[in-house]
Amino acid sequence: MNDTEKVFLQGGPDDLPERIVPVPDPGPDVKIELRNGYEHFRPTDRRTDTPEGSLPVYEWWERTEMAG
Repeated sequence: MNDTEKVFLQGGPDDLPERIVPVPDPGPDVKIELRNGYEHFRPTDRRTDTPEGSLPVYEWWERTEMAG
């Protein structure tokens, strides 16, 4: 993971544990494991002010289930 660049996650489940996360390498999307599946977030052109400064906004777009 890239520990220096962080993003703000918008949308998705209300019980998402964190809204400010490091951007994983490689690729533009963020995938968060939650309740036997993954929540997927895509970058937007927006930024938002957070306690950690102005961060890019990534918006929820789908959930995928884990096999098994």
